[in-house]
Order: sequence, then C-alpha cells, then structure tokens
Amino acid sequence: MGAKRGASGRRLELGIQLRQLRENCPAIEPHGARGLTRKEAIRGLKDLSEASLARIEHGELNFRRNVGNLRTLLKRYGVTDEDLIQQFIELNREGPNEEWLTQYRNVMPSGMPHYVGLEAEALAIAVYHPTVVHGLLQTESYAKAVYEMDRPVEDTTAEFVTRNVELRMDRKHRVLTREEPVRLRFILGEAALRTPVGDAEVMRGQYEEIIRIARLDNVSIQVLPFRRGYRAINDFAVLNLGGLPSRVQTDNAWGAISTSDKPREVDRFERRFNAMVGVALGVEETIEFLTELARR
Repeated sequence: MGAKRGASGRRLELGIQLRQLRENCPAIEPHGARGLTRKEAIRGLKDLSEASLARIEHGELNFRRNVGNLRTLLKRYGVTDEDLIQQFIELNREGPNEEWLTQYRNVMPSGMPHYVGLEAEALAIAVYHPTVVHGLLQTESYAKAVYEMDRPVEDTTAEFVTRNVELRMDRKHRVLTREEPVRLRFILGEAALRTPVGDAEVMRGQYEEIIRIARLDNVSIQVLPFRRGYRAINDFAVLNLGGLPSRVQTDNAWGAISTSDKPREVDRFERRFNAMVGVALGVEETIEFLTELARR
C-alpha cells in the first residue's frame, strides 16, 4: 500500500488486500484450516452480506457507510497493528476524482462505473472491437447515431441517448488528455469501419477523427481487414494497472460489463490481442486505409 491512486484504484487495492487476508488468516479452531469463507467472515455483521463483501473484494464497493465493519473484518483476519489498520481506512476513503461519474450512474449498465473508474487510471489499455468503432474513438455525431439506432430495440428515451453521449465524450476527453498519457492500442475490425452509422457525413467525420487520434504519440490503431487469419469474435479490453493486477473487460448480451483479474483469463485475452496484431494492417497502412474511406 502507499502508492497514490484514484478512487477506483484504492477500492481495487483495498479489495485485493482484504481477499488475501481473508483467505490466509489464522485458523479459528486449533489445527483448523487457515482462512475464512465470506460467510464465516461476515457472521454477526447484519448490514454486510456475502454479495456485498464479494463486490468489495472485487473493488466495486467500499465500506463508505460503515467503517466499523472494516475494522471488525481486519480484527477477524488477525490484523491488530493500528498503523496498518489506518492504512486500510485511508484506502477506504472516497476520492474526489470520480465525482464526475456520479451524474451518469443511472444510465450506466451494471459494472460500468467500476470499469470507467479503472479506465481513467490505467497505464495502458489494449482494445479490440470487431463491429463498431470503440467508444474512446467515437465522435459525438457517431455516438449519437449508434444510440439512436438502438432506441427502437432497447426502448430508450431521448434523454437516455443524450446522457450516454455526454458520458462517452467525457470518458474520451479524460483518457486522451490525461496529464500522464495512457498507452492506447486499438484493433478495429474492418466491419466496424464499413458498417454505415448515421449518414455519409457522420462516417467521414468518424474516419477523420480516428486518423487524428492515430497520430498521437501514445496511440496505436490497426484495422483487422477481411482476410484469412485469427480474429476474436467478441470485443474486449485489457487494462494494465501498474502495481495492481491487470484486468480484462468484456460485455455480455445484457449490456453488463464484467472484469476479471485472474491471470489465466488476462493471459488468454492478451494472446488473442497479440495474435490479431500480426494479422491486422500496420499503423501507417491503417491511416492510408482510413484516408481512402474518408475520400469516398
């Protein structure tokens, strides 16, 4: 502990530390097995459920409403040093850097606030999207056209579209203009660039925006063309969080966001991404490809 992190990073670090303590704490009974289950850990804590503890350990929640529960758990896990307890309490404190997310929480699917918070703190992000231009590359017009296309199916309102477009542009601005630039690597399927979204002007503006971003020093964008070679079916993102375990993010059919820091899962998706790097057009070829599309 001790590294300066934003609110999401602190929640994640707190969760990782607590999970490790729970799984390795001294046995309750003589000669018993080390560690506690979540059910055992929360016994007697009426306002803390197994599900809530799981979300805390995954970095999605903290003990904002009851720091006493944090102290109780630390005691059960064998932590008695007051300086160490205070370090955990400090990790548990809310930070100001995610206040901007609060206004959008009611329009975000499950898991997305957690992911967006981590996205803003990542050192590097590798993203693959086969069918739609990724949100961090979208123009406002393209993003609005995407949500408008979905409206009849998803039964959403004009207000919902407006708020989500604002969120997408806010996320994009924060990631691309960070004081310490994040290393961004994108692979876009050719279908993401050829599928019409909005009118020709919207698409032309989107191509020009991708070209602009592709020329930034910290960004690499490649197009995966329609040709033989490995390609993943579903979109995903891999986040390098520095001193914290890397995480992979995927979307499900219900629109929820899931993340995992299991090394096996992260390695699997990193292999997928690297396999597609070798099949995709090079960075300069991609800019040429996009320039040609913008001329049509």
